[in-house]
Amino acid sequence: MDENLIAPCGMNCSLCSGYLAWKLKIREKGIRMPYCSGCRPRNKQCAFLKKRCPSLMTNSFHYCWQCQGFPCSNLLGLDKRYRTNFRMSMIENLKFIEQHGITKFLINESEKWQCPNCGGTICCHNGICFECDLEKLKTRDNHYRWE
Repeated sequence: MDENLIAPCGMNCSLCSGYLAWKLKIREKGIRMPYCSGCRPRNKQCAFLKKRCPSLMTNSFHYCWQCQGFPCSNLLGLDKRYRTNFRMSMIENLKFIEQHGITKFLINESEKWQCPNCGGTICCHNGICFECDLEKLKTRDNHYRWE
């Protein structure tokens, strides 16, 4: 896991379906999914919140927990959607980074999202390892939901 793949909102882009699809070139393997190299690498800072946040638009802080208004209503809404649908919390991620630092966060994330079969990364959007479980992904009607 890479610090540059942690967006200001607390999203770990290395777990994202778009990032994993891009990294592992799954279109070449017959699965049509959008590609993304991550929020910070694309200089988007946070694809979810930047357009709605003047502080993110001006790069006023590195992570949303550093903002005086943390957590804002936009982040609360995003966090609720991710807790409900994708089994992760951006707010919990940010609080962990604030309390324990980015290095420990990255270590924990690597362990938490590691595929028990091949050691690859499990996608937060559907619970599938894009390295060893592509057949499961190919047969899914919805690529963005856990079973």
